[in-house]
Amino acid sequence: MEKSYSASYAAAGVDITAGYRSVELMKQYVARTMTENCIGGLGGFGGLFELDCTGMEHPVLISGTDGVGTKLRIAMLLDKHDTIGIDCVAMCVNDVICAGAKPLVFLDYIACGKNIPEKIAEIVKGVAEGCVQAGCSLVGGETAEHPGMMPEDEYDLAGFTVGVVDKAKILDNSTMQPGDVIIALPSTGVHSNGFSLVRKIFDIDNNPDVLKKTFDGMDKPLGEALLAPTKIYVKPVLAVMDEITVKGVSHITGGGFYENIPRSLKKGCAARIAKADVRIPALFDVMQREGGISEHDMFNTFNMGVGMVLTVAPEDADKAIAILKAHGEDAYRLGTIVEGDGVELV
Repeated sequence: MEKSYSASYAAAGVDITAGYRSVELMKQYVARTMTENCIGGLGGFGGLFELDCTGMEHPVLISGTDGVGTKLRIAMLLDKHDTIGIDCVAMCVNDVICAGAKPLVFLDYIACGKNIPEKIAEIVKGVAEGCVQAGCSLVGGETAEHPGMMPEDEYDLAGFTVGVVDKAKILDNSTMQPGDVIIALPSTGVHSNGFSLVRKIFDIDNNPDVLKKTFDGMDKPLGEALLAPTKIYVKPVLAVMDEITVKGVSHITGGGFYENIPRSLKKGCAARIAKADVRIPALFDVMQREGGISEHDMFNTFNMGVGMVLTVAPEDADKAIAILKAHGEDAYRLGTIVEGDGVELV
């Protein structure tokens, strides 16, 4: 690569040598995610992964893609870029496990105004950490320098994952019925949704110093609480699925309870949840108070402290919670399935 340099391209705002430097810096992080199924290394035109379908009768691939949204703005204001990649991975892998799939590979895409190799490497460090938490391999990615399209110090981040599930084990809500138990897996905070409203509530764009403030009821500054990476639920949820029939899984993202929980419900079934049973972190109370947001809009925008829900038969609930707790999740009973439609918050 020593001869690969274009003075004309650099004059236009794209430094291709910075791209090579970024790759060198990130290699140590990517290496953490490599498994025996990975073929080759970084630098090829595609990421190779040997698919092992041992024990599967009819393997089905499932894919998911997402970004981090305007949470990136918080990372930029705090100049902290080593965890935002975890969010990117989480938003993708938490989706594919809703079908019962194990994530296999991940790819990221970073668009930036100016390629600062150290910053790009920090972003990828977070992506790699997310992949380790999810048990998947970071087999490739792309960093694109966009001078004139975005300010030099800004970037956008998106990702893509592919998972696999035996066709017979794809999650099926056909046996869901009234009396089934809804289990909550706590979130680590706002996760990666609703940040346009968060920024408006605190007027963050015009008053970034508010990120240093610790509000009443909180034990850390606002910025630190908001930047907490999205929880990755892959390993604990798959552990439950290995031992128990799970009838439905919902990843609580944008749209909150009202939009996401119904996506896993059988027709004719509703989720009845007592608001008093939702363990709401102080951060959400602060946001509701500071923004004058209605309770409905809070539950229709944010996860309210619940990052994922599982539905199981009542006789399986205690065992499911025990498995989740054994894997570090402080899971609890959130509600029950009743006849009806959608979500009933009572």
